[in-house]
Amino acid sequence: MTEPSLKLKTARTLKWNTIDRVATQVLYAVVGVVLANVLSQEDFGLVGALLVFQAFATILTDSGLGAALLQKKDPTDADYSTVFWVNLVLSLTIYVVLWIGAPLIPRIFRGATQLIPLSKVMFLSFVINGLAIVQVNKLMKRMDIRQLAVANILALTGSGVIGIWLAFAGYGPWALVWQTVSMAIIKCVWLWATGHWWPGRFQLASLRSLWRVGVSVLASSALNTFCQHIYTFIIGAFYSMRDVGVYTQADKWSKMGSASISQILTASFVPLLSRVQDDPESFRRYVSRANRFTAFILFPAMLGLAAVGAPLFHTLFGHKWDAAIILFQILTIRGIFVVLISLYSNYLLALGYSRTLVIAEACKDLLMVIAILATIFAHSLPILVWGQLAASALTYAVTLYLSCHHTPLRLRPMLTDLLSPLLLSLLMSATVLFLTLYLPPVLSTLLTSTSPLYLPNFLTSLFTLLVSILTGALLYLLTARLIRLPELTDLTAYLRGRLTRP
Repeated sequence: MTEPSLKLKTARTLKWNTIDRVATQVLYAVVGVVLANVLSQEDFGLVGALLVFQAFATILTDSGLGAALLQKKDPTDADYSTVFWVNLVLSLTIYVVLWIGAPLIPRIFRGATQLIPLSKVMFLSFVINGLAIVQVNKLMKRMDIRQLAVANILALTGSGVIGIWLAFAGYGPWALVWQTVSMAIIKCVWLWATGHWWPGRFQLASLRSLWRVGVSVLASSALNTFCQHIYTFIIGAFYSMRDVGVYTQADKWSKMGSASISQILTASFVPLLSRVQDDPESFRRYVSRANRFTAFILFPAMLGLAAVGAPLFHTLFGHKWDAAIILFQILTIRGIFVVLISLYSNYLLALGYSRTLVIAEACKDLLMVIAILATIFAHSLPILVWGQLAASALTYAVTLYLSCHHTPLRLRPMLTDLLSPLLLSLLMSATVLFLTLYLPPVLSTLLTSTSPLYLPNFLTSLFTLLVSILTGALLYLLTARLIRLPELTDLTAYLRGRLTRP
């Protein structure tokens, strides 16, 4: 049997990535809504503070070698085995260091001593996740996302049940901690049970062959993680655990869209681009398609999500998390730049320009620090987050320049690929925002408490949310059809099964 074409492989990968992200995000959302309504802002703040250390530990555990394997054209079994043993040793070492240093964490976050026992259990998750890095990488390299989708769905379902049960049982932040740990255990067990791979011996030659790309990716990822979590650190150190909870809740929900899109694109396009890295014309063609497809999905999803922020939060949480709404909207718009930065960084990675990524990340961190210094003394979370958005926009410009300077890509086509979906999405989001602002007062006027058609606040918010989403989706799709965007035709054909078999 002949090997499937790149087009067919890409279509299948997109299919299973989409199934994975849609299913996991639905499960993540359901569990998140329940926990957000049961647990307090302080509970989320405590666990949010630990995520700063968790994120850095995860990056150091991977050590950039996972990305190096993904970038390498034909990794050997010795390469995979070497990465596994390096990750295992690093993860255990880092866990021991964090265990010993756990009593120091409350000194950073205003003496919150609850963080000590919470951290010692929470940090087990990155050790367990480290055991599955190679299994995940092998599946991504083969562009076989089905097993990853199953593992994610099982892990989210099982850990969600555990977290919800503990939350209703009154365990507070421990519900979030054990949800995280159990998720890692379930996913790791499934991938090892179905992966049919066992590590061989460590080989120094393999480590040397991967280290050049790995160390650059490690530096880039560490800087990126610092950039992503510095706000949680700053808010925890200068504000309160409640403020950390409000920010982490807004950040979590805003990333549901951007993280899903970014993950789909990384898993779908990076392995493909690495295969055409020696053909500049093919590389430019695939990048253009990736840009246009990304813009077609990204802009309406994120701008529309920001526009429906208020009715979305009111439907899910009532008014418990109102302080997070404006933060959610700003961070959602920022997510557009985050996805594009990640996409362009993957173009550089696919061609082996890993050191350039370090430059891009250093610029991003510098801009973020400048934004923090310019906004922190205002003592306002929204102003602090507006600075984060501005820094991300400038970082996008820097990454775009580096991508065009070091690769066969050119500036004008890169921007032109984004233009039509952006304009259509701005029109759509403006319409949706108008509906979210003026529809609830109209409903309140027409449907008073004395009317038999009286709607409680929940149903008013839900009705506004549904009408806004439906109107926005129809407006975007109809205008895209009117101007004959090719991405709409491609997406329609894909959904009808023209690009892949059932």
